[in-house]
Amino acid sequence: MKTYSVIGVMSGTSLDGIDLLHCSFQKREKFSFEIHSASTYAYSSIWVEKLKHAHTWPLEQIKALDEDYTLLLADFINRFINENNLSDIDFIASHGHTILHQPERGFTYQIGNLPKLAGLTKHKVICDFRVQDVDLGGQGAPLVPVGDRLLFGEYEACVNLGGFANISFEKDKQRIAYDICPVNKILNTFAQRLGKEFDESGSIARASVPNPELRCELEKLQYYLKPPPKSLGIEWLEAEFLPLLNLTELSSEEIISTCTQHFAHQIANAISGHQKVLFTGGGVFNRYLMEMISAESESELILPEAEVINYKEALIFGLLGVLKERGEVNVLASVTGASQDHSSGQVFLP
Repeated sequence: MKTYSVIGVMSGTSLDGIDLLHCSFQKREKFSFEIHSASTYAYSSIWVEKLKHAHTWPLEQIKALDEDYTLLLADFINRFINENNLSDIDFIASHGHTILHQPERGFTYQIGNLPKLAGLTKHKVICDFRVQDVDLGGQGAPLVPVGDRLLFGEYEACVNLGGFANISFEKDKQRIAYDICPVNKILNTFAQRLGKEFDESGSIARASVPNPELRCELEKLQYYLKPPPKSLGIEWLEAEFLPLLNLTELSSEEIISTCTQHFAHQIANAISGHQKVLFTGGGVFNRYLMEMISAESESELILPEAEVINYKEALIFGLLGVLKERGEVNVLASVTGASQDHSSGQVFLP
């Protein structure tokens, strides 16, 4: 039995910052994990603006950003290693940051996955987990469900509330997973127009009145009718979701309230039929959202320890690295729609 000492690294669409987690994994009959330390390093306002708009840039400019972001990522990883006095690390497993995600065109691009990251951190790096899946005809997302199966299999379903909400569960001995709807990517955007970073505890939504006409239009979006595998990205938000919000003359408060109710309804629909559901991600701290999901659902909504709530994706990318290191499947075709299960990721040595 081998214990793997891993740093998991994740940056999501909410642009909260870079999540870093030091954990160890063991494999007996099944995988177990222990979290030793975890931190989030916030992006500067300049980096937030770059990452927010980079998907509209020419490819050459994105490649230049990739170089700069790899340096930033290495700085944060080295800082995390130094602050926690980490010396015995087997490897770093990093997601990078998604700039372009267009699986229907056979394309996805996560910056921060350049070979130089290994040299800059002086550690083996396992990264760039999505590209191979897209090459095999898959969505390249979501990738977390294999970790849901291996680490959190006691729950009937797992939901993460980040920039987007996603779910995974077992059906007919296969793992099924998909993005449900946007969450923080929209709520944070409109809260920031009101001078707040986010809608803390859902207080803005709770104090305002939702608009039934907008709610009705949002419920009609074709994405919700598509069967999985399916995934969402910024491109879909800008093409399908945001135009419905921008066509209204509603206040930011009304939009936040309407969208919060809409998201709660979509999430409640997704967990229907599952009794014990694990909820993680920053969205679980939106009490109003969680209350509405609970009110619309008969499921038991279970919150784990704070470090799992906040760092589950970094934890699972650490596990994806372990599976790649062992030559075992870390991406499930039943989830992404790829032509086969596979062991994905690039391995770079310092």
